[in-house]
Amino acid sequence: MSMHPDITDPSLYSHGIPHEIFTEMRRTEPVALRMYEGRPFWAVTRYRDLVTVTRDPQTYSSARGMTNLPDLTEEQMTARRSIIDTDAPEHIRLRKLGIPAFTSHKVRSYEEVTRDITRGLLDQALEQHDVDLVQAISAPLPIQVIVNILGVPAEDTDMLVQWSDELIDSSGVAANAYGNTTPLELLPFSSPASHALFEYGHQMREERTRNPKDDLVTTLVEARWEGEALSDVDFKNMFHVLVFAGNETTRTAISNGMQAFAANPDQLDLLYAQPDLVENAVEEIIRYATPVLHMRRTATRDTEIAGTPVREDDKVVIFYCSANFDETEFPDPLRFDITRPVKPPQVSFGAKGPHHCLGAPLARMEIRVLLEEMIARRVRVERTGTIVRTNSSFVNGIASFPVALTAG
Repeated sequence: MSMHPDITDPSLYSHGIPHEIFTEMRRTEPVALRMYEGRPFWAVTRYRDLVTVTRDPQTYSSARGMTNLPDLTEEQMTARRSIIDTDAPEHIRLRKLGIPAFTSHKVRSYEEVTRDITRGLLDQALEQHDVDLVQAISAPLPIQVIVNILGVPAEDTDMLVQWSDELIDSSGVAANAYGNTTPLELLPFSSPASHALFEYGHQMREERTRNPKDDLVTTLVEARWEGEALSDVDFKNMFHVLVFAGNETTRTAISNGMQAFAANPDQLDLLYAQPDLVENAVEEIIRYATPVLHMRRTATRDTEIAGTPVREDDKVVIFYCSANFDETEFPDPLRFDITRPVKPPQVSFGAKGPHHCLGAPLARMEIRVLLEEMIARRVRVERTGTIVRTNSSFVNGIASFPVALTAG
């Protein structure tokens, strides 16, 4: 019997990241052998070791075994594989096909619609005064932005929000929901909502192939790499990733960031007194929130991490939620401090390896625009009830956050 706390148990995260556990692991056992469903994995908890793993895809594969903790069959992996679960050269191909959607020029072109959406949500929330911040701002903002830039019709937005929520928690959803006939183990997140997203993405692709528009789906339809377009499976997986990643992670960053401001009103005062701190504040929110708690890699050869021998085919799990609070890199790491230098960079987007998040510029822009609109209104955030966190050891989510919002 292991005496260690189970860092893969969702209940351990019911009050947020269990910092004391990870602090102790970084100090005494930075590369620790732990168990998941009866199989061992190496938990990598220090910043520099996580960066080492992230930047060496030859040794630490995303394709072999894929990037989630559970072990999958070959059939499951083939069915579920997305850009996140690939290595070069396949990863390079998919990335080149996805990059046109997220160039700095493209992201700038999304800013105006993001600002319109943000203003509408903020004004509505301020009018209501007492709101669940997740329902009022964190959830609708990123999904409305992503569906808008994807080109999804406005009337389908709520449906995509629901599907995205069900990817994280599909309890109570029938296996055959949305006409799904695929065995759940062959779907990402084992959720019928994945089937719904795949089908929807497929229909959008066919529609935009016939009627191209100035939107992200058309960009993906028309993207070519060495003369090749995205295959149908690749397109469906890319659409799925964009809806999920473009929604869930930014939502989580906003929720945790607003919670940090509510708990540290001095930092909000500082932002309003010095609006030029906004870019710093964005990075500190992303560090502090760490939306994705961990990712898995699989060793392709015998190696070692920080002196710990790792064998070929061992699972190596990198814990962003520990590395982002590594005291050797971030002085007083548990303090939420919007003046914190942006170097060393937070690793929430996967550090500067080949799998650095494609949508990072979009997420940064959305959070920045929200902060700018809050600065313009001098918004105050006061917690009025209990924060309920998402039941997950993968996403650092907040399900409910009751607040009173005031302006001026």
